[in-house]
Amino acid sequence: MTGRGRVTVVTSGHLSTCPRMLKSADALTEAGYDVRMVATRHEPWATETDRDVRSRRSYPVEVINYRRDEEPLTYYQTGARYRAARAAAATVGPDRAPLPVVARAFGRVHAELVHAITSEPADLIYGGTTGALAAIAEAARRQSTSYGLDLEDLHSGEASGPDAALADALASRVERAVVSRAAFVTTSSEAIGEVYEEQFGVSPVVVHNTFPLPSREPDFSRIDPGTLRLYWFSQTIGPGRGLETAVAAAGRAGVRAELALRGRAQAGYLEALRELARSTAPRLTVVHQPPASPDAMVDLARGHDVGLALEQMDVRNRQLCVTNKAFTYILAGVAVAITSTPGQRSLGVDLGEAAALVAPGDADALASAFARWSADPTALDCAKRAAWRAATRRWHWEHECERGALYRLVEAALA
Repeated sequence: MTGRGRVTVVTSGHLSTCPRMLKSADALTEAGYDVRMVATRHEPWATETDRDVRSRRSYPVEVINYRRDEEPLTYYQTGARYRAARAAAATVGPDRAPLPVVARAFGRVHAELVHAITSEPADLIYGGTTGALAAIAEAARRQSTSYGLDLEDLHSGEASGPDAALADALASRVERAVVSRAAFVTTSSEAIGEVYEEQFGVSPVVVHNTFPLPSREPDFSRIDPGTLRLYWFSQTIGPGRGLETAVAAAGRAGVRAELALRGRAQAGYLEALRELARSTAPRLTVVHQPPASPDAMVDLARGHDVGLALEQMDVRNRQLCVTNKAFTYILAGVAVAITSTPGQRSLGVDLGEAAALVAPGDADALASAFARWSADPTALDCAKRAAWRAATRRWHWEHECERGALYRLVEAALA
């Protein structure tokens, strides 16, 4: 025991796919709290990045493994329970179904998360990600302890596809049940915070998706001055994230460019994007790079010229969120092409000459930015240096408004 209090940090995702909770656990450990984490393991591609993340951290992590090839019994049991709960909730409606049913329809390993969280005592439980919200509240009730929630996304507005209505309704029911009883609530953007305040009367504290300042400054020299090196990353590479607009813009700009995409590609998507590039942007090369540890993301962005943060307006959460992309790019000394969604507009304005702020789907405006940066190396260099200045001035994890905000909330909850 460190003496400052015991904090259990929870995510329903992998360690390496939830950098917000990972950073929170790191920060609280550094501040002297006795920290343990609860996470899951279910995606084969994320197992190696989890191992990399754990190799640099000493606090204990309890992992719920439901990978089919490693824990088939857990995989099939949780899958059957999840499908049955969703069917029941869909039949009677999420607003009428019992909350335990809704919780299991919302989070596949809800029961396992509750068990893991309560397996050791805690003075505070703090966590986020979709499937963990109800589990955190239930575990806190069982332990008679306080809990804080991280609402990184607008969970009742982040689904897409044929089951979107059911998923969003389940999320809304869970949020109504757990948000008002939380000791504190954090979120990732002012726009998302405003929605939660309007819906539930809470005042979420915005903790942006910033990252620690790197140990070394960027090298602003260009690897290939004749090629505009574009960069984008996510857990999943697929449609609806502005990549098609980027390809169209590169073609209209007529510049020689490389578009590096880091993440796990949806089946057939890369082939379709490359075909689009061949037909509309023949001077553009699309390069695929594998997923990587969140600890390496800033370093992996180094050497590129322009990072893409092209959130779209099709899904409400995408309208309101500020993802970790732009914050990663500027810490690497990379200029940013960012869409003027309600969530991102103020950041784009704050970044000033470091960013090209364009309307979602506006390929012509994006092409103009690509053409300007490609034709004017001095302007590109100025944009990259301005990005680094913005990161060191305000947009990094050690800032008083980021990690400092989390410290104040935890201290107050444990007082």
